[in-house]
Amino acid sequence: MTTRMPVLFVGHGSPMNAIENSVWSRAIRALGAEMTAPRAILAVSAHWYVPGTHLTGNERPETIHDFSGFPAALYEMQYPAPGSPELARRVVEAIGTSRASVRDDWGIDHGTWSVLVHLRPAADLPVVQLSIDNRAAAAAHLEIGRAVAPLRDEGVLILGSGNITHNLRHAMAAWRDGESTTPQWAEGFDADVAAAVSAHDTDFLVRALDTEQGRMSHPTPDHYLPILYAVGAANRDDPVRFPIAGFELASLSMRAIVFG
Repeated sequence: MTTRMPVLFVGHGSPMNAIENSVWSRAIRALGAEMTAPRAILAVSAHWYVPGTHLTGNERPETIHDFSGFPAALYEMQYPAPGSPELARRVVEAIGTSRASVRDDWGIDHGTWSVLVHLRPAADLPVVQLSIDNRAAAAAHLEIGRAVAPLRDEGVLILGSGNITHNLRHAMAAWRDGESTTPQWAEGFDADVAAAVSAHDTDFLVRALDTEQGRMSHPTPDHYLPILYAVGAANRDDPVRFPIAGFELASLSMRAIVFG
């Protein structure tokens, strides 16, 4: 009998968390250690933000180093998890063949592997990535999450990876200037999203980026949208908890959410 898997959203922050012994990497490892092992992982990363809804169909997905300016050790990092063409096809069927397709020209990008290297360090489970359609309205991302929710009962862990606040220009300026004070707009948006998630308030969550704090927190929506897939895949009666909270580089929320 398969155990229903929880749904996760994890703030991934800097790629350096993949190789550093940081408060964030330790917290993700602790989260992984307490979880029942899934049969497979369906990941929605902020970094596969393209026109259309696609699934990675690779038997052996590439570890993609989709960043620049970091130490060599980060580019040497590999996450050799297998793929699952079967799961990719199953997700396409759940979403609809007119809306989703399988591709083999992507792999596991750092939004996914920088989390999984701590959550599942053995890289022993099949991983499939689901892209974020950059043309779709917020409600459409929520609906895709709902469409794939039944996979939880088949032992699939649904993982969203982004950040609840992600104003990269502010974060880089804070790093350059040695600033550690979190601005009010970041604290406020993080708190508002956490409250809405706890209340399963999808009406707020689909319009959150239209608020003043939402626009400050997300000059582009890519790092926010993975949370909508996670919320969509959760049930209204799922308990919600926040095993990780806090800010990196002053304004990047590293909050993680567990549904179920």
